[in-house]
Amino acid sequence: MQTATKVMGILNITPDSFSDGGLYLSVDQALQHAQQMIDEGADIIDIGGESTRPGAQTVSAEEELARVVPVIQAIRQKINSDIPISVDTYKSQVAAAALEAGTNMINSLGGSKFDSQMYTVAQKHNAQVIIYHIKGEPRTMQQGEILYDDVMKEIMQFFEEEIAKGVTAGLSREKFILDPGIGFGKTVAQNLEIIRRFAEFTSLKLPVLIGVSRKSHLGALLKEKLHLAEVPSAHERLEAALAETVVAVLHGACIVRTHDVFATKKCLAVVDELRASA
Repeated sequence: MQTATKVMGILNITPDSFSDGGLYLSVDQALQHAQQMIDEGADIIDIGGESTRPGAQTVSAEEELARVVPVIQAIRQKINSDIPISVDTYKSQVAAAALEAGTNMINSLGGSKFDSQMYTVAQKHNAQVIIYHIKGEPRTMQQGEILYDDVMKEIMQFFEEEIAKGVTAGLSREKFILDPGIGFGKTVAQNLEIIRRFAEFTSLKLPVLIGVSRKSHLGALLKEKLHLAEVPSAHERLEAALAETVVAVLHGACIVRTHDVFATKKCLAVVDELRASA
C-alpha cells in the first residue's frame, strides 16, 4: 500500500537565502510562518540558519545557533511539541545544540564532508540524517565548468560512502534519508538528468527526498523554453517546481522539501491518489 508523500516546509532564519532571506529573522516572524506551514499540512519543519545558495557567505556556528535555537525552542513550547523538526546545517556543533533544543533530524549538506563529527553527533542523539549531495562548496559550486563522468553514478557513490561512514560511527543504515542535492554543483542539464533518472535512487532501499522549490535552474529552463525576456523570479517558479516534484514522486521520492506547502499538498493529494489506484 502506498503511503502519503510527506511535505517538509522550509523555514530559513537567514538574511540572505535566495527566496525568503530576511523574512523570518525574529522569533515571532518565524513562529508565525511555522504555524502557517503546519496549518497548511507540513509534516516536517526544516530550519536553517545559514544560506547555502551559490555565492553565500559562511557564518560562524555561534551566529547560526543564535538564529535557530530560539526558534526551535519556541516551536516546541508554543506551537507543537511533537511535529518532526530538522536542522539544516553542515556543522556538528550546530546539529548537537539543535538536537538538544528539540529537533529530531539533521539535514546535512554533504553528509560528513564538511564536518567529520556529524554522524557521531547523530548517533549520540539517535537522530535521523538527511544527506544531500554537493559538488564543491556553496560559495563556488556553480562557478566554472561543472563536470561529471556520470552525474547519477557519482551521487550514488557519494551516498554509499556516506552511509558507510555513518554505520562506522554507530548509526543504523535505516537512519539515513537521501537527497541528490538538485542545484548544488549541477548544471540545468544535470539537474534534469537526475529528475529523469530518479528511480535509480530507490535501489539503495532508503527514503529519498526531492527539493527543487523555487530553484534557479527552473528559472533558466522557463526563460529558454518560453522565450522570456527575463528569468522568472523565485516566486514565479512554482508550477515548474511542482512538475519536477511530480516526476520525482512517481519515481520514488517520499519526502518533498518546499517553500510552498499548501500548493505542494494539493498537488500531492492528487498524485498520491493516482498512485494508490494504479
